[in-house]
Parts: sequence; C-alpha cells; structure tokens
Amino acid sequence: MRRTTSLLTVIGAAALGLSGVVAAPAQAADSDVTVIASGLNGPRELQFVSGRKLVVAESDNGQITAVDSRSGKKKVLATGLVAPQGVDSRGSALYVAEGEASGPGGEPVPGGGGTDLVMVKGGHDRQVKDLMAYELANNPDGQVQFVDGQPVDALSNPYYVLADTSKVLVADAGANDVLKIDRRTGRTSVWFLPPVVTTGACAGAENNPGTTGCDPVPTGIAKAGDGTYWVSTLGAEAPGAGRIYHVDAAGHIIGMIDGLTAPTGVAVDGAGSVYVSDLLFGAPEGDGPPPPDFDPSKVGRILKFAADGTPMGVAQVTMPSGLVWHDGALYASAWSVGIFLGIPDAGQVVKVGQGAFEQMT
Repeated sequence: MRRTTSLLTVIGAAALGLSGVVAAPAQAADSDVTVIASGLNGPRELQFVSGRKLVVAESDNGQITAVDSRSGKKKVLATGLVAPQGVDSRGSALYVAEGEASGPGGEPVPGGGGTDLVMVKGGHDRQVKDLMAYELANNPDGQVQFVDGQPVDALSNPYYVLADTSKVLVADAGANDVLKIDRRTGRTSVWFLPPVVTTGACAGAENNPGTTGCDPVPTGIAKAGDGTYWVSTLGAEAPGAGRIYHVDAAGHIIGMIDGLTAPTGVAVDGAGSVYVSDLLFGAPEGDGPPPPDFDPSKVGRILKFAADGTPMGVAQVTMPSGLVWHDGALYASAWSVGIFLGIPDAGQVVKVGQGAFEQMT
C-alpha cells in the first residue's frame, strides 16, 4: 500500500464515491447535536480563542473564519490562503497550516503553493516556516522521496496546528511527522515521529521503495490537562491501522489506542476522556455510485474512549473532522467534505452533548 500522505486526496477519493448525492445538510436529528454555525466550506480544524469565540480553517475557500459559539455569527479573519487545514491562536496571532494545493478531485497540484505555516496578525500574514523545504532538507521518516526525479508521493501536507506555550506543533500528514517550531526563533525540529504500521492489514503492504507497511499520516494533536498530548494518525486509511498516540511533553510514546480506521481529529476533556473523529465511517466503498437509498448525512461518527483506551461511547455526527473540548463541551467541524458531494457551503460547526454518545456495540 502506497502511503496515503495527501489527506485531501484521501478524502477526495473516498468521497467521490458519493458524487451525485446532493442533499443540503440540515439540523442534526439528535437533539444532543446542535448546529452552531453553517454555510462553511470544508471546515477542518477549529479552536477557541476566547470564552465564546472560535476560529475555523475553511480549507475549500482559503479563509479563516471566526464563529460566536452562542449566536453562530461569523466573521472572516483572513482570506487568500492555500488550503488552510489547521488553525490555532496564541495571543493576537493566528497560526495557520496551509496544506498541499489540490485540484477539483482532491489530486495534488505540483507547485500549487501551500505546505507551510503562516502567522496572521493585524490582517496580514507572513510565512513562519516552509515545511516542504524542511521535509526536502531533512526527510525525518527516511523514506524515498523521488524516483527518476519525480516525487513518489505527496511529501508535505500540513494538516493540524497546536500553538503551545513557546512552540507551535504541526502535524504534517504528508511528511509523517509532528514538527516543533519555536515561536520566537523559528527553529524547527521533529517532536514526534509515529512509526510505520506493519501489523494487521498493513503487514507486507506496498509502500514507497524500501518501505513496507502503512504510513502513520498524523492528523490531529490535543493537549491534556496533565501536560501530556494525544496525536491522531490516519494509518493510510487501512482498516484498523489508525492510532491515537499518548505522548509526553518530549514526544515520547506512553500509551496508545489502536484498531481504528482513518481517525482525523482528537480532543481531550477535563476528566481525561479522549474523543476521536471518524470522518468517513459508513461511506460506500469503491468509486462507483452509492446505493439509491444512501443518506450522506449518516456518514461519520465521533468515538469516546477512557484514557486507558476503554471504549465509552459513539455519537453520529456527519463527516466530522476537527474536534475541540472547551468549557465543559465538545465542538466539531461537520460536513467537512461536502464539496466532494457537490454541496457548496455545506460545512458546519456543531456542539455535541454527552447525551449524543451511545454505548459501542
């Protein structure tokens, strides 16, 4: 299995199987899932910047939008970005991960821009780090990057940002690493390098020349109250290859939740429970048209685990991507890949109450 490093390509290929299914997203039937804001375009990461204000990376229209978590009122904070997938704040600055530029079907666009970390402040943005350049110069996962002068796969696709105290952590789904960037100096180093998955469906799987197994593909980072972190990895979308790694402040693994398929976001509540977004759960397999009675609103779910990995519940949320726990509540970006269904402005921010979680079967 070749490594699945362009997350937009992964999502696009899977969601294209739903093309032709056009159904406007509506208020969730579950009264414990409340739509806070709608009309977004490809919402990925979301983070709170104050008591009731959150910011959302709208990947499909190149902007960062602020949302009032009570009224749902929206305000555009930055435009003209290339595939913004991750966003977080520190003080008055926004840190944005620009992903790999992609075409209408989610395919990578060589030289299309993106693949960097930018800071937006006072309405102006500047590059903090060229992450593609870092990957080319350092290649932390050690995999073959080029054959006959051509890239064997996407090399950098920054997907998630966590603006920590003195550093910014960036999950690069293309490079298969989580980088640490000093906020003051810009000095960059590898903070966490999740391993290639070589068990289960990934045993003996084809990858880049010289590598066997499924690439981890990191997609999310959450900091727990005890100062440890949780990192979600897509696992090249192979069944059971998804992982949620529990790591210490130095980026060393201290625990893991495994057996997942394509997790794309992670959050931790005040009690240490871990929430994981399962973006494409229930999507039809293959590239053909879906069944006539297929309901796209049923694609996706959020899983809840105890810190030791014990399953605690599952909530149906449509195509969730980013997750954040704030002030005693869980929020998610929903309908995150609506563009691939031919539904413009389908994205939502939803609040997920604990009553939405049912026991896993």
